[in-house]
Amino acid sequence: MALKGISRKDFIKTSALGVTGFMTAPSLLGFNGTVAEGKYTTTMVLKNVRLETGFIYEEGEVVATRTGLFCVEINDGVIAKITPYDPAAEGEDAGGMLMLPAFKDMHIHLDKTFYGGPWKAVRKRQGGVKGMIALEQELLSEMLKTSTHRAEKIVELLQSRGTAFARSHVNIEPTSGMKSLENLEKALQHKKGGFGAELVAFPQHGIYYTDSAGLMAEAAAMDSIGYIGGLDPYTIDGNIERSVDFMVRLALDHNKGIDMHLHETGDSGLRTVTYLIEKVNENPKLRNRTFLSHCFVLGKIPVSKQEEIAEKLAHSGIGVISTIPFGGLVMPLPTLYKYGVDVATGNDSIIDHWNTWGSGSVLEKANLMAQLYGYRTEFDLSRSLKLATHNILPLDDEGNRQWPKAGDEASVVLVDASCSAEAVSRISPVHSLLYRGQVVF
Repeated sequence: MALKGISRKDFIKTSALGVTGFMTAPSLLGFNGTVAEGKYTTTMVLKNVRLETGFIYEEGEVVATRTGLFCVEINDGVIAKITPYDPAAEGEDAGGMLMLPAFKDMHIHLDKTFYGGPWKAVRKRQGGVKGMIALEQELLSEMLKTSTHRAEKIVELLQSRGTAFARSHVNIEPTSGMKSLENLEKALQHKKGGFGAELVAFPQHGIYYTDSAGLMAEAAAMDSIGYIGGLDPYTIDGNIERSVDFMVRLALDHNKGIDMHLHETGDSGLRTVTYLIEKVNENPKLRNRTFLSHCFVLGKIPVSKQEEIAEKLAHSGIGVISTIPFGGLVMPLPTLYKYGVDVATGNDSIIDHWNTWGSGSVLEKANLMAQLYGYRTEFDLSRSLKLATHNILPLDDEGNRQWPKAGDEASVVLVDASCSAEAVSRISPVHSLLYRGQVVF
């Protein structure tokens, strides 16, 4: 769907997209997901936009969210002005849709997927993670043939679900060498005008288990890489300290962050977390730039230990990125939030040889979190939105509007909802997505 009442002709006229050298605007009624690289719209006005303005209380409890209708002016990719709605104002009618910060998928693998091709269910797993590595080594050569196209299709799926930014892990290992990275860079270059991304050099087959250290060092020197990844140092590489020290050294030498997969749930998992905390404390440059993806061990330790580790993670500035597992493993996200740990989420796999459950929606992840932890009140549901936006909320805890404001990046999503709480509870449909002032869905 597109913004109500926008024709291609009117949009080009309003946004100056038709000026030579600017982006070629796709038809907004039939967006094909491909946005050429170029400049952003110079000026765009959205009117009849619903924004949250405060909480409504009864006997001290938040029982509803107050909203109002506004005009939002966007200049050169940022929000320039917000004024009360004037029906007579010139601009594109947003139809009273609720404006929220564009969503962020902070853990996904865009470089290897079956999405965009025939349906394939996963095969029975044998041999744990090492067994899956062996399977992947068999599949990669064929997957690489279509990986650029399929990465682009996943980006389009994410956009249709309101996501404008992703942190993607990309395979760096001997089987594919740098090919996964090269193919993904092509896809992201094609989508640059409508989607933002940061990349993690990910030794999916182990740093030392498959001799990936040299390739990882090569990747770490590249500007396109923002984070150094890792994978289960004890289970895969057989040595926690050696693997973590390697990641830390690469990150420090090349001014990168760290984002390590940690699936281990036993003593080795806890020792890995503890050792990473120690290394970050020794190297303050890594504070607030280090993340543990999955970190399932936190769901397997006693509550008192969860509290202790959460406090240490927060003190060290180490975040946790969770795909919100459920069933036999429920992560202690409320405890992490309690101590101020940076918590994020992502789809991980949309459909590949690991899983087929990804919907592309991180708003759905926020909904799942709310269900798992009993966040059912207006206040708690509204706070749950931060999982989908990576900590950006329209209202602060006291109900003061803190987003949007002049100067904010104009990456926004319009959803069919009356407020954030409803959007989370009902996984409200995405109506339109703007990335830095550019309509991309």
